[in-house]
Amino acid sequence: MACHTPAPMRTLLAIHAHPDDESSKGAATVAHYAAAGVHCVLVTATGGEAGDILNPALDRPEVKERLTELRREELHEAARIIGFAEVVELGYRDSGMPDTEANRHPDALANASSDEVLGRLVGLVRALRPQVVLGYDDHERYPHPDHLAVHRLSLELFDAAADGARYPEAGAPWAVSRLFAPVFTVRRIRTLHDAAIDRGLESPFERWIDSLDGATDDGKVLVAVDVADTLETGRDALRAHRTQIDPNGFWFRLPTEVVADVYPYEDFELLRTRTPLPAGAHDLFAGL
Repeated sequence: MACHTPAPMRTLLAIHAHPDDESSKGAATVAHYAAAGVHCVLVTATGGEAGDILNPALDRPEVKERLTELRREELHEAARIIGFAEVVELGYRDSGMPDTEANRHPDALANASSDEVLGRLVGLVRALRPQVVLGYDDHERYPHPDHLAVHRLSLELFDAAADGARYPEAGAPWAVSRLFAPVFTVRRIRTLHDAAIDRGLESPFERWIDSLDGATDDGKVLVAVDVADTLETGRDALRAHRTQIDPNGFWFRLPTEVVADVYPYEDFELLRTRTPLPAGAHDLFAGL
C-alpha cells in the first residue's frame, strides 16, 4: 500500500501594525477562510498607544487613562469575531507619526532593531508554516511609520524565512508560497462611490475621488476574494474597536447590503509568489 504524506494544514498569517488594522484590512476575507477551516494567525506589532479616540461617545478622561488596556481588549474581541485561532502581540509601542513625541519613544517599533523584529517574525513563520502571508503595500495614502515598517518587514520576511543561513536559531527554513497586501483598489473605490451617489447616499469616498482622476489598477496583480457572506462579520469586528471606530463614521456609511450588491469583494495585491497564480483567481490559496 502506498504511503501518502498528509498535506500541510492550510495556514494564513496576517501581520498588522496596530489594533483595529486587522479589522479594517481584509477582515471579511480572514473570516471567510477561518470559516472554511484555514488556520488563521494574527500578528499585531504594536499596542496602538498613540492612537486617538475616534468615537466621540468614548472621548472621556477615564477612557483615555485606560486606552492601552482597552485597545488590547478590543483587539482580542475583534480577533475572536473574525475567527483568528491565535493572536501574537509583538509588544512594541505605537510609533505615532513622524516628528511626534510617540515617534521618539525608545520602545516604539520605529526605533526597534529591524534585525530583531525580522528574526521574531521569521521564527513565527518557521513554526507556523503558512502558505499565505498578508503584509502591507507601500501605503502611499497613509505613510504611518508602523505601516511602512510592516510593508518592509513582510517583503524581507518572504526571503529570510526560506533562507537557512539566516536566523538559524529560529528553526528549519520555511518558504511561504505567497505574500499579499490588502488594498483599496481604484475599481473598488469608484464602484462603491458611484453606488452611493446613485442611491442618494453620502459617499464615504467623496474626499478620495478627485485624487483618483486618471488613476488605474494597471500593473498590479490583484485577487478579489468574494466575501459576501462575511462582510457583516468584518464590520462587527470593526465595531469591537469601540475607542477607535465611530459607529456612525466612514466604515458604515454605505449599508452592507449595498456593498454586497455592487462589490462583494476584498482586494489583495500579490507582492511575492513562489507558485504561479492561476489566471482570474479569486482565492489566495488558488493552485497551492
